[in-house]
Amino acid sequence: MVACSAENNCPTVGPELERRGRDMFWIRIDRFEEKIGGDDSRVDVRHVPMMCQHCNDAPCEIVCPVYATYHNPEGLNAQVYNRCVGTRYCSNNCPYKVRRFNFLLYQDWNTPALKLQRNPDVSVRSRGVMEKCTYCVQRIRRGEIDARIEERALGRGEIQSACQQACPTGAIVFGSITDRGSEVALRRENDRAYEVLHELGTDPRTRYLAKIDNPNPAWPGPSPRAKREAT
Repeated sequence: MVACSAENNCPTVGPELERRGRDMFWIRIDRFEEKIGGDDSRVDVRHVPMMCQHCNDAPCEIVCPVYATYHNPEGLNAQVYNRCVGTRYCSNNCPYKVRRFNFLLYQDWNTPALKLQRNPDVSVRSRGVMEKCTYCVQRIRRGEIDARIEERALGRGEIQSACQQACPTGAIVFGSITDRGSEVALRRENDRAYEVLHELGTDPRTRYLAKIDNPNPAWPGPSPRAKREAT
């Protein structure tokens, strides 16, 4: 979350506005707890990073009156900030609740030290626009430009999103699914891969792997929950 905020110039809104539901993080960590063996003192915790799912059939795109959110040829759910008029229709229509509305002027435009901390490749948004994860599109463009200058194709793993680069366990993988031999394409074909809220038919680009573990050491196989999530 910190890497995403630093990479994409996401402002810090403070605890008071956080309590009012005006957080500005583009990625959040959802936590789910499950009791183990009916014992209240033993809880199994699942951590699920949740960001814009970049749906192929995105419900946010069809309700935007000014076409500020659209699907680009690469399959990204793009956001044009200078076109957004802040109706928040897209946020209301997003089932994953990953869009953030910039309520106030959180940015400090005058302090020199704060100017130096911002990423020059990403715009600094003002109030009244919707914000969300872009898969670090500025990194995608930089990789494409460098490859074009060097007259070569993009290599596997050459482009990394900020959250992927900062994750110490390698839980996040980013890449092109058209490269059938890439790690992201192979993981998508894994039997444990699933889409969040797939029953809605949004066809998200982002997929998750059901975690296989077993809190009961007496049974060596995968847990029943992992089997259910993989089917």
